[in-house]
Amino acid sequence: MRIDDEPAYVLHARPWRETSLLVEALTREHGRIGLLARGVHGPKKQALRAALQPLQSIRLDAAMAGELAQLRRAESQDAAPRLHGQAMLAAFYINELVLRLAPRHDPLPELHHAYGQVRGRLADADGLAWALRRFERDLLDALGFGFDWTSAADGQPIDPAARYRLDPQEGPLRLLSERNAAERRGLATGVALLALGEDRMPGAADLASLRPQMRAVLLHHLGGRGLKSWEMLGDLARGNGPVPG
Repeated sequence: MRIDDEPAYVLHARPWRETSLLVEALTREHGRIGLLARGVHGPKKQALRAALQPLQSIRLDAAMAGELAQLRRAESQDAAPRLHGQAMLAAFYINELVLRLAPRHDPLPELHHAYGQVRGRLADADGLAWALRRFERDLLDALGFGFDWTSAADGQPIDPAARYRLDPQEGPLRLLSERNAAERRGLATGVALLALGEDRMPGAADLASLRPQMRAVLLHHLGGRGLKSWEMLGDLARGNGPVPG
């Protein structure tokens, strides 16, 4: 099967043998695919190498040959975001999430669209945490794991004044006891859940309450094996305070 002029984002690239690259890309119509890019080294291949950097928006031609596609052409569609510090780690995080959770060769146009949106938001340091929570929501939706953000697992409307645990299969579960203050602090606020469903950025404290619960849901779908980017973000947090991932 041939893939012609397909929009894609580069998720990862690593050297293979002496002159080639193994590339993972998220395409619009074919989902996540693995690509073998041969002969990318040399002065005449500089544009091709630049097009195959992570976060790059490209159009590609390829021929499917088993698990990997043979890359025939790749052209950059714009300049990839120039990121530093937390934004660079956030980019690593979203790429790792897609690599771990999106199955190969499963068309996910909604995920392709969501990736393009979060890619454009990574450079906004003030909105970085919100950008990641929105992408996590959209990723879960695209994979069929999403929630109704207006109703709890028991069918009752989300109460803005309550706290909730996100069960990966049942959805928001309301905290019924107020006795454990530590448990309450680790749960998402009703305000935050409603805001996420409405795509409306909540206040800082409510936004922060989403992070541990979204991570727990993602960890479930990752089979209990965490992400390298979480370890890196944790190291950064221990040295410099809160981080968004």
